[in-house]
Amino acid sequence: MTNIFVGNLSFQTTQDELQTAFASFGTVERVNIVMDRDSGQPRGFAFVEMTDRSAAEAAINRLNGSDMNGRSLNVNEARPKTAGGGGGRGGGGGRW
Repeated sequence: MTNIFVGNLSFQTTQDELQTAFASFGTVERVNIVMDRDSGQPRGFAFVEMTDRSAAEAAINRLNGSDMNGRSLNVNEARPKTAGGGGGRGGGGGRW
């Protein structure tokens, strides 16, 4: 299982749109658009889990920098969440 970070999302991007974009490369297990816990609005990034590593790598290579809803996507393999919980931006990762 490969966990993929998708950043610079338009707030109008839906889980179905992400599912469709990544599914063209292989099986997508889960799509999670991260929402602000206070406002309930999207935070502009998501995580996509893909079953096959080579399909995930192909999706990362092809979708990174591509346009979705007027935004250039930042797509890379999610890094595990580090201990200490210091906030900040980055590749995200860990549990959702």
